[in-house]
Amino acid sequence: MSVRWMTRTLLLVQAAAALGIGWSLQRWGGFPTGWAAVAAIGAVVAVRLLINMNNFLLAAWFASPTPAAFRLGPVARLRLLAEEFCASMLTTSWRMPRAVAGMRIHADSVKVPVLLVHGYGCNSGYWARLLPLLDAERISHATVDLAPIGGDIDAYAGQVERAVEQLCAASGQRQLAIVGHSMGGLVARAWMRACGTARVARVITLGTPHHGTALAGFGPGANARQMRWSRAHGASAWLQRLGAGEGPATRALLTSLYSHHDNIVAPQLSSVLPGARHVAFGGVGHVALGSNRRVLAEVMRELSALNVAVARLRVQ
Repeated sequence: MSVRWMTRTLLLVQAAAALGIGWSLQRWGGFPTGWAAVAAIGAVVAVRLLINMNNFLLAAWFASPTPAAFRLGPVARLRLLAEEFCASMLTTSWRMPRAVAGMRIHADSVKVPVLLVHGYGCNSGYWARLLPLLDAERISHATVDLAPIGGDIDAYAGQVERAVEQLCAASGQRQLAIVGHSMGGLVARAWMRACGTARVARVITLGTPHHGTALAGFGPGANARQMRWSRAHGASAWLQRLGAGEGPATRALLTSLYSHHDNIVAPQLSSVLPGARHVAFGGVGHVALGSNRRVLAEVMRELSALNVAVARLRVQ
């Protein structure tokens, strides 16, 4: 089952649960129809909120020390939770059920095209907020829908290779940039290990567990096992092999954007990869990395700087 259909199925399950709760409240609790509907929808939303809160609690248990400059007060913590909850609800309940991977080519644009690679349990719908920004700058782009959901990360490299070939051919460019969220950053690194870096101008990762995350221990699938981290053993054997196979030239292609308050990647400093460039944020959750204005502005700055550098090389 694809993520698109999985999220549609989950929406149907939630709708059925809400109907059941509403009917029970009306039938057995004597609630008026309107109040029964409000209570039923509220119950489903409350469960989703509790899941988000639980992720924050688990991430706090395994958290890296938070630098003083990034520590949050009570109001900022509530804002963090609210933004992450809204981002999660919009992504899983609206964007992903409707998403279809595609390509947008801006004719005559000489800017480096961008391939967007989503993370674990997501699809191309994750990039709904970034796509308009790329279009505004006339940056050609493509998205992928990785399958199967719980597949081996190395096996995703073939899907990325096809997308790279198609985007380079359609845009007329020899190199591209990859933006990967969470597992998507690891997929990009696995693809570079398999296919080389000749076509890579830049790889920008958002909240990628380069050294693993403790919360992957709660997820199903081969990819979740590959992303695991534990206090006893550190990064998984797969992650250790991936890192051991990368030289300074490959690491220099990477920019890692991450949050000290990531509620899925824990320890949060797992996103710090020696030899790469790093940009740290505070007060941003894992899913919200793909929609937060500060983070997206930094992604666009990275791409702008890349295009300036490429343009200078072309005139030399």
